[in-house]
Amino acid sequence: MRAIRVASAVLLGVTALSLTAPAAHAAPAGDITSFGFSVVPSTVAPGGDVTLRVEGCRSRTTVSSAVFDTVTIPRGHSSARTTVDWDARHGAVYEVSFQCGNESGQTDLTIAAARPSHHPSHGAHAGIGSVAGLDLGEIGLGAALVAGTLGVAWRWSRRRSEDGSHV
Repeated sequence: MRAIRVASAVLLGVTALSLTAPAAHAAPAGDITSFGFSVVPSTVAPGGDVTLRVEGCRSRTTVSSAVFDTVTIPRGHSSARTTVDWDARHGAVYEVSFQCGNESGQTDLTIAAARPSHHPSHGAHAGIGSVAGLDLGEIGLGAALVAGTLGVAWRWSRRRSEDGSHV
């Protein structure tokens, strides 16, 4: 009986972890390097700041792009910040190159699309927007289900096996 509980808990934990882990992103075949690199965030508005990150590079790293000035990440450091040019084109994708020693890798930096220049004068018409439609039957049913679940959990926690010890 204990093995089933442990197996169920492990399966539930693995499922929860797999659902919360970020999806893997495969790099193109030409971008395989012995060091890791990234631009965070990968989408930014013109004039916004980005963090350039590098992992596993044993020398200084030079980062360049058409959308910001060349940045040098000193040996022993893992990141640097820079500001994207104000004249970056909205919706454009710029290549960011990381040079570590004799190796180089590229990733993309997307410039956020322009926001609309006009502002709506009224809010969206998306429903009533009040609590006037509460159904007491549904609230009672929900409360009964919660109370029943708590009662069953309490009962199982108090159950004893035939020899008098807790299960």
